[in-house]
Amino acid sequence: MIRVATEFPGRVSGYREGNMDARTEKTRQLWEHRANRYDTGARWEPAAIRESRRLLCAGARGRTLEVAVGTGMNLQYYPPQVELTGVDLSPAMLAKAEQKVREQGRSATLVEGDAQDLSYADHSFDTVVCLFALCTVPDQVRALEEIYRVLVQGGRLLMADHIEYTRFPARVFERRRDHPRRLPRKIAEEVGFRIGHHDRTLLGFVERVVAHRP
Repeated sequence: MIRVATEFPGRVSGYREGNMDARTEKTRQLWEHRANRYDTGARWEPAAIRESRRLLCAGARGRTLEVAVGTGMNLQYYPPQVELTGVDLSPAMLAKAEQKVREQGRSATLVEGDAQDLSYADHSFDTVVCLFALCTVPDQVRALEEIYRVLVQGGRLLMADHIEYTRFPARVFERRRDHPRRLPRKIAEEVGFRIGHHDRTLLGFVERVVAHRP
């Protein structure tokens, strides 16, 4: 459980573990381990990644959910008027995000939770953002189904991800997984999203997607 923070405009809510499977728990432990040095490594990320963060977050409107908010690297890019909620598996990553919320003096709700089992009612958000994170979720299909569920009709999905695993020869090894990773845009279409725009950057290894729930 995460402590409720009282010294900054946002708050951190606890997440009750329920049906977390072994792969999801392993993912949680991985990011717990990486939290302290994550921001240091991220300083060296390519300019195309930073620009993708800026462009996509700028498109958020209304009640906005960031899935896998991590250490809060994207907080600085959101319009000030959005009502922001960030969810992440790792309490250690969320603690870093909490610090950024405090430093930036903005309002945000940070919640420990699972992208594959979001603890929100249907049609809770106007926008969902997921940046460079879906590739780490054990079951991409479940995560995108949950994102679809919590969006209002006409709600917007803003997504960017590394897609090197969809290329040969990596995709050969992906097929051996219980839940093989696939091109997120294709999964989004299968669960019901309509793609408004997509493009690629960083030599085609990153895809950016703007979609909406009909």
